[in-house]
Formats: sequence, C-alpha cells, structure tokens
Amino acid sequence: MMKKILAVLLLVFCLVGCGGSVTDKPSISGTVVEVYENSILIDSDGSPYYVSLSAENPDNIERPISVGDEVTVYFDGNVAESYPMQIHKVYAITVNE
Repeated sequence: MMKKILAVLLLVFCLVGCGGSVTDKPSISGTVVEVYENSILIDSDGSPYYVSLSAENPDNIERPISVGDEVTVYFDGNVAESYPMQIHKVYAITVNE
C-alpha cells in the first residue's frame, strides 16, 4: 500500500513539473523598429535587439507584426552579445495593445 502511494505521489510531481507555460519564460518588451522576412528589430529601453521569427511553435507568434507595435518576446534567456543583440530561440511573440 505504501509503495502505491509513493508511486502516485512521484507521478503527480513528475506531471506537475512538465506543465510550463510560455509566460514563465524570460521575456523582453520593446517597440518594433524594422520588420524583415525572418526577423524583427526591436528597441527595448534604448537597446536594439534582432529577434528571430522562427519560433519553436510558429502559432505562438501573433501576426502581422508592424513597425511601431509594442511587443513582448518570450525566449530561452540566451542573448548573443553583438550589436545589435540577437535573440534566436523564441518561444512566443505577443503584440501588446
């Protein structure tokens, strides 16, 4: 009986650990300055970022994105420290109203 309870508790902990949402990921917000075919350039507090539009799940990118839109980009937390900085692994992009 104790083994069954322990097994159920272990299963519950494993399932809870699998349920993450996109909004739990690191994010950055800014204004779209330029729109390219596969990326956008945003300005976040005076710092430019190239953001890839090749998301892991393309359905998580709100389209169309236009110059002047305020957006929030959810990504893996890695930023290429070039100029402008680059974000490659994108999980979602939302347009803020």
